[in-house]
Amino acid sequence: MEIKVLHQVMEWNEDVSKEVRETLAAHSVCMVNLMGSPGAGKTSLITSLIEQLAGRWRVGVIEGDIAGQIDAERIAALGIPAVQLNTDGACHIEAMSIRNLLPMLPLDQLDVIFVENIGNLVCPAEFDIGESLRITLLSVPEGDDKVEKYPLMFTDTGCLVINKFDMMPYFDFDLERVRQNYETVNPGAPLYCVSCRTKEGLDTLADWLSQQIRQAVR
Repeated sequence: MEIKVLHQVMEWNEDVSKEVRETLAAHSVCMVNLMGSPGAGKTSLITSLIEQLAGRWRVGVIEGDIAGQIDAERIAALGIPAVQLNTDGACHIEAMSIRNLLPMLPLDQLDVIFVENIGNLVCPAEFDIGESLRITLLSVPEGDDKVEKYPLMFTDTGCLVINKFDMMPYFDFDLERVRQNYETVNPGAPLYCVSCRTKEGLDTLADWLSQQIRQAVR
């Protein structure tokens, strides 16, 4: 019975995600689903990319969290349209929540929406929210074994970003191990190393992302 119910939930989510994609396509908006662990630096990466993409693309943000609105306030302070999504304990965002929140954003005045998913390396990977692109974030302090432990998160993603790269001298983090494991589960997918503190690598990532946005909205 539990398997049947789960199957029904997944099918329903898939139907709603199609509605989300249709809405975004009608407004020529690219939606980026950013996934990663708590503390990986998802909000910092979004704010850094907003800075890098300024003048190229109009950005909005949906901030997902279990509770609170600290991250949304941080984004709004930049003058960026932002909506807070609290899941009240749920470990992921579902397409229905995105569908309900889209009318709260000025879609005709946006080119790209960043969705900061719930901090988790398991559940978010299983739910299609209608995104145009997925980006998975892994920070150096988390360790180099995460691709092996949570392969789905790294398999079904358009790009892997290694954040806090400036901390490499202080952690036993084997970048080549991560690169090889990532290539195994997601052959040919790009990997970028960045630091939101020093700005290292952000321009290269932003250029790649800009290409993805251009393809999605044309």
